[in-house]
Amino acid sequence: MRKIEINPITRLEGHGKITIFLDDNGNVDEAFFQVVELRGYERFLVGMPIEEVPRTVSTICGVCRGIHFTASMKAMDEIYGVKPTPTARKLRELFLNAHFVEDHAVVLYALGLPDFVVGPDASPAERNIVGLVQKVGVELGKEVLRKRACAVKIFEMLGGKPIHPVTALPGGWAKRLTEEERQEIEKLSEQLVELGKLTLQIFDDVILKNEKYMELVTGDMYKVVVNYMGTVDDQGRVAYYDGTQRVVDTNGNEIATFTGKGYLDYIAERVLPWSYLKMPYLKQIGWKGIVDGEGTSLYSVGPLARLNAANGMDTPLAQEAYEKMYETLKAKPVHQVLAYHWARAIELLNAAEKCLQLAKDPEITSPDTRVEVGEATGEGVGIVEAPRGTLIHHYKTDKKGIVKEANLIVATTHNKGPINLAIRKAAKHFIKEGKVDEAILNHVEMAFRPYDLCLACATHAVTKGTIPFQIDIYTPKGELYQSLKNF
Repeated sequence: MRKIEINPITRLEGHGKITIFLDDNGNVDEAFFQVVELRGYERFLVGMPIEEVPRTVSTICGVCRGIHFTASMKAMDEIYGVKPTPTARKLRELFLNAHFVEDHAVVLYALGLPDFVVGPDASPAERNIVGLVQKVGVELGKEVLRKRACAVKIFEMLGGKPIHPVTALPGGWAKRLTEEERQEIEKLSEQLVELGKLTLQIFDDVILKNEKYMELVTGDMYKVVVNYMGTVDDQGRVAYYDGTQRVVDTNGNEIATFTGKGYLDYIAERVLPWSYLKMPYLKQIGWKGIVDGEGTSLYSVGPLARLNAANGMDTPLAQEAYEKMYETLKAKPVHQVLAYHWARAIELLNAAEKCLQLAKDPEITSPDTRVEVGEATGEGVGIVEAPRGTLIHHYKTDKKGIVKEANLIVATTHNKGPINLAIRKAAKHFIKEGKVDEAILNHVEMAFRPYDLCLACATHAVTKGTIPFQIDIYTPKGELYQSLKNF
């Protein structure tokens, strides 16, 4: 049996590899998405005062920083038994939506779109952000960067820093917004809406009008049929900061809803011996293995999953784009993985529109940005939607608010099963009779990029207090002499 490795995989946050096994005829027998790094932030947080946790977890990742910050802040609210004031909540939502625009722009232009703008068969030296800018033109590239910088500016104005924010308070927000700042954010938000429109136009021109690319988007080679989970508001529309977690099955039927600690009733986490990334599944269905199709217990989160689980968007331009996507793909839920890119572009516009709405809200400059807190209640769960999907922070503390236990389930962890399925399906489609080249392997990598992997955030698993590892010993002739493992 022949083994092919893509190591390291490219255009993602973190480190991972793909291992593909070929049978005697050179066709794919099995393929695995393996995560080879371990961070272990859940252990770092034990013994820390809960009010220090938001600033600490923002350092898990320089990309997802504001998302971990917000989720842990919501958990902190619950631990102190408080709710943010209306103004504080709006400031938090404005902060989060600006972060969505910034993050989605990076993922689309730097990680996802090079495969289409430059071409999936292009040389790796060209198939990147530099090649993309050369293809679309330097001026357009500068325009995208300038508009994305507007989102970073809003993030910095509200969070206190452009990278790791510092304004979290239980039941509030540490920085008031002046009228002058509100006016500036309104102007910046107008630029973000223009970025959203531009991004969808590029997607339309480059992908939707290209017959070859649409064959990839709609074809079975990137089709993974699983359940979907996302946060919705009281009208069933996509929500990012707060709402109800809705799970729909492979046919789009609602099979579960929960909030907060209720996630324990629906989500179980399975430890794998060949990856540092855990494998969540729907507890009430039970573990069925890494399989897709009706009856699977695997589920997906993220932009496409959110749109699949929701009834629509809560802003007008994004709603139009939402309707166009489902009309074009003629199905709901959509199971084509490459449609994640389209859904991400729709959400970028949605978040930009929400930034503009919030910036125009006169209440957002109110001085009422915090509440008094009491004693720690001992437990709190914060759930938000990260750009990559549902993020859960769960903490248990003592009466002084010192963390005793922590559990983080991040989007890439939720998506572990679907990512493995997508890679397996793409590998089986593109690799035939042992014929493999760089372009074919890139088509396999294209199966994971829509999920926008963030592995620094996701790798928390250890088995019974030990890190699973394997040591292979080879002879001078390259023959395997002995394998040692602790799992």
